[in-house]
Amino acid sequence: MTSCSPEVKVSVGPGNMERLDKAALNAENYPQPDFRQNEGSLLSTLKTLLFFTMLMIMVPIGLYFTSKVYVFEGAYGMSNSDSYFYAAIVAVVAVHAILALFVYVAWNEGSRQWREGKQD
Repeated sequence: MTSCSPEVKVSVGPGNMERLDKAALNAENYPQPDFRQNEGSLLSTLKTLLFFTMLMIMVPIGLYFTSKVYVFEGAYGMSNSDSYFYAAIVAVVAVHAILALFVYVAWNEGSRQWREGKQD
């Protein structure tokens, strides 16, 4: 019988068949991970992600049609094809602003959780 480590014993028999010791495969010998401390931070992260996902969907589309109809065609009297172009620019700027805000919030949330974890 050959010993690889104190916990795992390998026996080599006829035909080079290996058999691991049953005690080494027993899952009860290993401590179970504790995820309770991360549950609050996971929920907070998920809420932030869902909030910004909804912003990324609703705000650019809403700004596109609102600025096209009311601002560029209504207030400025632009043609239909010109208002498409400028409304698209407004929507792209809104997407970039939301992305920048998401990065800012995620960065501050991560550093806040890191500071709280260091104080424990």
